[in-house]
Amino acid sequence: MRYISASFAIGVLGVLLATPAVADHHTAQAIEHAAMAKAHGEDGHAKVLLKHAEESLDHAQAAEKKHAEQHQHMTDSIKELKQAIEHAKAGHADIATKHVDEALMHMRKSTGD
Repeated sequence: MRYISASFAIGVLGVLLATPAVADHHTAQAIEHAAMAKAHGEDGHAKVLLKHAEESLDHAQAAEKKHAEQHQHMTDSIKELKQAIEHAKAGHADIATKHVDEALMHMRKSTGD
């Protein structure tokens, strides 16, 4: 699968729109890029997973500063993204995908939902 299907992209957009009051732009971007990293990881695309995981990490770190009360979940998501990046660099898409999935769970919890 060279390109992610339109239905997946619509699904990601739907999740983002359905998430009530995502705390800020950086959290939304972190979640979007992590979801894309996961999708590419599931397809075995370590290089593309790496790109999206790095983007997600940048946004998650920016969001971390704005989430005082939910700081720990964003901190945990950053740890998971760093692990995903290391595994993606080693070409381990399956392990990297698991770390991105954990990061997504923590990011979503950081929004207070």
